[in-house]
Amino acid sequence: MRSSRFILLVLILMVGVSANTVAAAGFPSKPITLIVPYPAGGSTDVVIRPLAEAAGKILGQPVIVENKGGGGGAVGTGSIVGKDPDGYLLSVVVTSLHRAAHINKLSFDTVKDLTPILRVGGYLYGILVKPDSKIKTLQELIDQAKAKPGELAYMASGIGTGGHIAAEEMASNAGVKFNHLPSKGDQESSAGLLGGHVDFISTTSGWIPLVDAGQLKLIATYGETRVQKYPDVPTVKESGFKVVHNSPIGIVGPKGLPADRVKILHDAFHKALSDPGFLNAMGRYEMPVMYQNTAEFAKFWADAYEEAGVQVKNFIQK
Repeated sequence: MRSSRFILLVLILMVGVSANTVAAAGFPSKPITLIVPYPAGGSTDVVIRPLAEAAGKILGQPVIVENKGGGGGAVGTGSIVGKDPDGYLLSVVVTSLHRAAHINKLSFDTVKDLTPILRVGGYLYGILVKPDSKIKTLQELIDQAKAKPGELAYMASGIGTGGHIAAEEMASNAGVKFNHLPSKGDQESSAGLLGGHVDFISTTSGWIPLVDAGQLKLIATYGETRVQKYPDVPTVKESGFKVVHNSPIGIVGPKGLPADRVKILHDAFHKALSDPGFLNAMGRYEMPVMYQNTAEFAKFWADAYEEAGVQVKNFIQK
């Protein structure tokens, strides 16, 4: 009797495994939409498009990028919350989404209402001025801010985004105050600086073509070390201010995305991280590949929510 029950149990388990395998094997059977929660043409959009194209080839179905900017990423990523967790609707996320949750009390939980899939990379953030600006170095920027408290204006994408929090953390370290004018993205920030509306910008590396063309001047970066492309430009940290910022980029799905589909998506995007088109785009914008698997990214994403609360309290709602 025991033997027959054991055999029956094995058969049931085998059927279950077989059913899951068949379900996984049939996915995806149609195009996947990947939301980029920032405007088209920015650094996020530029690097995610070749990654999506490469992942689509691996999956055997197109991964279609759709831009939905606004709210520090909350509008775009929020659009997948509560949707069918079938793996056909995904979103890019960055840690500014957590800060938006602490600032604006979003209608969704940025941890519990999303399913982490993997982390793919990070940003290069920089501080830039116009080439004819009287400000030539980061120290001169700080000196002017001390001489004119609250008068120096800068642009960074939205409120609570990486460029904003990095600039405010630097200001706190230096004991100065800046006037922040939120923009809708990298391109608007650069346009604002070129138009003379602000004294500097603090944002992701969509500015690289403008720096290379001599239209903007990079005076510091927020990374741990200097950027290979600009070896003469110091980091904020080595300039004496304890600020390092790279804001990792990840991919998530709606809450409840089945584990077998998470694995298929993870494996495809992980393999796509080696695609020459993606690596070339990341290289053009000096953005590092920063891979984490599903478990690692899930832990990172949950921990980042707590860190974001501290950042908002210390540097925005002070």
